[in-house]
Amino acid sequence: MTEARQRGLEILTGYPADVVAVAAVGHVERSDYEELLIPAVTERIRAEGKVKLLYLIGPHFKGFTTGAAWDDAKLGFLHMGDFARVAVVTDIEWIRLGVRLTAPLMACPVRVFHLAETATARDWICGDEPPDRGGGPAVDVEQKLPLTEDFMAPKP
Repeated sequence: MTEARQRGLEILTGYPADVVAVAAVGHVERSDYEELLIPAVTERIRAEGKVKLLYLIGPHFKGFTTGAAWDDAKLGFLHMGDFARVAVVTDIEWIRLGVRLTAPLMACPVRVFHLAETATARDWICGDEPPDRGGGPAVDVEQKLPLTEDFMAPKP
Protein backbone atom coordinates (compact mmCIF):
# COMPACT_ATOMS: atom_id res chain seq x y z
CA MET A 1 0.00 0.00 0.00
CA THR A 2 1.42 3.39 -0.97
CA GLU A 3 0.98 6.54 1.04
CA ALA A 4 -0.81 9.43 -0.69
CA ARG A 5 1.45 12.33 -1.62
CA GLN A 6 0.78 15.62 0.13
CA ARG A 7 0.23 18.38 -2.40
CA GLY A 8 3.13 20.74 -3.03
CA LEU A 9 0.79 23.71 -3.53
CA GLU A 10 -2.01 24.98 -1.32
CA ILE A 11 -4.61 27.58 -2.31
CA LEU A 12 -4.79 30.20 0.45
CA THR A 13 -8.18 31.52 1.54
CA GLY A 14 -9.32 34.88 2.89
CA TYR A 15 -8.44 36.93 -0.21
CA PRO A 16 -10.71 38.99 -2.48
CA ALA A 17 -12.39 37.18 -5.39
CA ASP A 18 -9.92 38.57 -7.94
CA VAL A 19 -6.88 37.20 -6.06
CA VAL A 20 -5.45 33.72 -6.44
CA ALA A 21 -3.13 33.15 -3.48
CA VAL A 22 -1.02 30.02 -3.39
CA ALA A 23 1.70 28.66 -1.12
CA ALA A 24 4.42 26.22 -2.16
CA VAL A 25 4.84 23.66 0.63
CA GLY A 26 7.03 20.68 -0.09
CA HIS A 27 7.87 19.26 -3.51
CA VAL A 28 5.86 20.98 -6.24
CA GLU A 29 5.00 18.66 -9.12
CA ARG A 30 3.32 19.07 -12.48
CA SER A 31 0.09 17.60 -11.07
CA ASP A 32 -0.04 20.45 -8.52
CA TYR A 33 -0.26 22.91 -11.40
CA GLU A 34 -2.53 20.83 -13.63
CA GLU A 35 -4.98 19.77 -10.92
CA LEU A 36 -4.93 22.79 -8.61
CA LEU A 37 -3.33 26.07 -9.70
CA ILE A 38 -4.17 26.17 -13.42
CA PRO A 39 -7.87 25.34 -12.83
CA ALA A 40 -8.03 27.94 -10.01
CA VAL A 41 -6.50 30.66 -12.20
CA THR A 42 -8.67 29.71 -15.20
CA GLU A 43 -11.85 29.77 -13.11
CA ARG A 44 -11.00 33.15 -11.56
CA ILE A 45 -10.19 34.65 -14.96
CA ARG A 46 -13.55 33.42 -16.25
CA ALA A 47 -15.36 34.89 -13.23
CA GLU A 48 -13.38 38.08 -12.61
CA GLY A 49 -11.58 39.01 -15.81
CA LYS A 50 -8.05 39.99 -14.82
CA VAL A 51 -6.72 38.32 -11.68
CA LYS A 52 -3.98 39.05 -9.18
CA LEU A 53 -1.58 36.29 -8.16
CA LEU A 54 0.17 35.99 -4.81
CA TYR A 55 2.74 33.18 -4.75
CA LEU A 56 4.24 32.42 -1.32
CA ILE A 57 7.33 30.22 -1.32
CA GLY A 58 8.31 29.76 2.29
CA PRO A 59 10.63 27.64 4.40
CA HIS A 60 8.68 24.39 3.80
CA PHE A 61 9.27 24.55 0.05
CA LYS A 62 11.49 21.66 -1.13
CA GLY A 63 11.72 22.26 -4.89
CA PHE A 64 10.02 22.07 -8.28
CA THR A 65 10.02 19.14 -10.67
CA THR A 66 10.90 19.95 -14.26
CA GLY A 67 7.26 19.45 -15.23
CA ALA A 68 6.11 21.92 -12.56
CA ALA A 69 8.66 24.50 -13.69
CA TRP A 70 7.45 24.09 -17.29
CA ASP A 71 3.79 24.44 -16.25
CA ASP A 72 4.70 27.54 -14.23
CA ALA A 73 6.28 29.18 -17.28
CA LYS A 74 3.41 28.05 -19.50
CA LEU A 75 0.82 29.48 -17.07
CA GLY A 76 2.57 32.85 -17.09
CA PHE A 77 2.91 33.03 -20.86
CA LEU A 78 -0.54 31.68 -21.77
CA HIS A 79 -2.25 34.08 -19.36
CA MET A 80 0.20 36.98 -19.70
CA GLY A 81 -2.59 39.48 -20.41
CA ASP A 82 -4.92 38.04 -17.76
CA PHE A 83 -2.92 39.07 -14.69
CA ALA A 84 -3.49 42.49 -13.12
CA ARG A 85 -0.46 42.12 -10.85
CA VAL A 86 1.80 39.40 -9.46
CA ALA A 87 3.50 39.22 -6.06
CA VAL A 88 6.09 36.57 -5.25
CA VAL A 89 7.04 36.22 -1.58
CA THR A 90 10.21 34.29 -0.86
CA ASP A 91 13.68 34.48 0.63
CA ILE A 92 15.06 31.94 -1.86
CA GLU A 93 17.52 33.95 -3.90
CA TRP A 94 17.44 31.93 -7.13
CA ILE A 95 13.65 32.32 -7.29
CA ARG A 96 13.86 36.04 -6.54
CA LEU A 97 16.41 36.42 -9.35
CA GLY A 98 14.32 34.34 -11.76
CA VAL A 99 11.26 36.49 -11.10
CA ARG A 100 13.27 39.65 -11.69
CA LEU A 101 14.62 38.25 -14.96
CA THR A 102 11.20 37.28 -16.32
CA ALA A 103 9.16 40.21 -14.94
CA PRO A 104 9.89 42.50 -17.91
CA LEU A 105 8.08 39.96 -20.11
CA MET A 106 4.88 40.30 -18.08
CA ALA A 107 2.26 42.87 -19.07
CA CYS A 108 1.45 43.63 -15.43
CA PRO A 109 3.31 44.94 -12.38
CA VAL A 110 5.41 42.25 -10.70
CA ARG A 111 6.89 42.63 -7.23
CA VAL A 112 9.16 40.39 -5.21
CA PHE A 113 8.89 40.48 -1.41
CA HIS A 114 10.87 38.83 1.38
CA LEU A 115 9.00 36.54 3.79
CA ALA A 116 9.22 39.24 6.45
CA GLU A 117 7.17 41.43 4.08
CA THR A 118 4.28 38.99 3.67
CA ALA A 119 1.73 41.44 5.13
CA THR A 120 2.95 44.18 2.78
CA ALA A 121 2.69 41.77 -0.18
CA ARG A 122 -0.87 40.88 0.85
CA ASP A 123 -1.83 44.57 1.10
CA TRP A 124 -0.28 45.28 -2.31
CA ILE A 125 -1.88 42.32 -4.09
CA CYS A 126 -5.30 43.07 -2.59
CA GLY A 127 -5.09 46.80 -3.34
CA ASP A 128 -6.74 48.60 -6.20
CA GLU A 129 -4.40 51.58 -6.32
CA PRO A 130 -2.22 51.97 -9.39
CA PRO A 131 1.19 50.36 -8.95
CA ASP A 132 3.95 52.65 -7.80
CA ARG A 133 6.88 53.05 -10.14
CA GLY A 134 9.28 54.21 -7.45
CA GLY A 135 12.13 52.28 -5.84
CA GLY A 136 11.75 49.21 -3.71
CA PRO A 137 11.42 45.62 -4.81
CA ALA A 138 9.10 46.38 -7.73
CA VAL A 139 10.12 45.53 -11.25
CA ASP A 140 9.08 48.11 -13.84
CA VAL A 141 7.76 46.16 -16.82
CA GLU A 142 8.61 49.07 -19.10
CA GLN A 143 12.30 48.37 -18.55
CA LYS A 144 13.79 46.26 -21.31
CA LEU A 145 16.48 43.67 -21.00
CA PRO A 146 19.63 44.88 -22.77
CA LEU A 147 20.49 43.09 -25.97
CA THR A 148 23.72 41.13 -26.16
CA GLU A 149 25.02 43.64 -28.66
CA ASP A 150 24.97 46.25 -25.89
CA PHE A 151 27.74 44.33 -24.12
CA MET A 152 29.98 43.85 -27.13
CA ALA A 153 32.93 46.08 -27.92
CA PRO A 154 32.41 48.27 -30.99
CA LYS A 155 33.94 46.97 -34.20
CA PRO A 156 37.10 48.85 -35.29
